[in-house]
Amino acid sequence: VSGGGSGEGMKAIVDKTTDIAMSSRAIKKEETELAKSKGVNPVEHVIAHDALIPIVHPKNKVKNLSIGQLSQIYQGNITNWKEVGGDDLKIVVISRDTSSGTFESWDHFVMKKTKVTPQAQMLASSGAVTTAVAKNRYAIAYVGIGYLNKNVKGLSVNGVKGSADTALSKEYPLSRELYMYTDGEPTGEAAKFIAFL
Repeated sequence: VSGGGSGEGMKAIVDKTTDIAMSSRAIKKEETELAKSKGVNPVEHVIAHDALIPIVHPKNKVKNLSIGQLSQIYQGNITNWKEVGGDDLKIVVISRDTSSGTFESWDHFVMKKTKVTPQAQMLASSGAVTTAVAKNRYAIAYVGIGYLNKNVKGLSVNGVKGSADTALSKEYPLSRELYMYTDGEPTGEAAKFIAFL
């Protein structure tokens, strides 16, 4: 098992260096074309529904942000927590790096092709993001629901709390599917593993 983001998984399936590629985004058209040119037939398996959760330090009194507020924070237009009902503290923006499927989901739901502020700290894993927010009461970031822990506080979005139920119902506005890809229909251990998940 190796990590590195959804882009790495897609590269590995195209290069035939993995049996199963995991991804928090759907395969891109150009990745499918590249795969087919190398004799690889990527088959998609939806294995879960995820809620992408904005997280802050537990001492932050903000509980809910709208998608518009999240976008303005990440563009660098809202720079102080007091502008969104918090304390008079500068906002430290933390993001996943651009090769991450989680970043692409955030871009799709929140940024809508606007640019993340150059002041943002771009981190390579959701674990690193969670740790950074736990240590910084000024910080905001976003993670899949599986990365929530007692050291960070998840925010509601547009008044809806992210959960397994609200992700499945799509009531939560930042709900996404999580995927596995195989070269053709899986067989043997790979098929059993996907069925198990």
